[in-house]
Amino acid sequence: MNLFRCTALVLALTTVSLALPAQAGQAVEENSSGDPMYTVEAPPAYAMIGDLVIARPLLIAATVIGAAAFVVALPFTAASGGIGDSGKALVVDPGKAAFVRCLGCTTTGYNHAD
Repeated sequence: MNLFRCTALVLALTTVSLALPAQAGQAVEENSSGDPMYTVEAPPAYAMIGDLVIARPLLIAATVIGAAAFVVALPFTAASGGIGDSGKALVVDPGKAAFVRCLGCTTTGYNHAD
């Protein structure tokens, strides 16, 4: 290739590669309505596979271990009046992340006042 064609090719590839992040940002902005309740996540396939193979089994194990820790700590939390807080932190939050979240998403599927 001569010098002109090489320069034109490098210039074209640079222009295209610099325009790609701008197009990706526009796609994200078009999908979000501004209201977090109606924002839909569209996770990529690798995030779904990683969530299925790694994150979900760990979250289920954390829910089971948290339930056991909650039962062990129940007499102490009952004395201090923090049963609801400890149950939410040890059992409900990991369980919600394991069973309510869509595959590959980072937020739960609903927005209720906790």
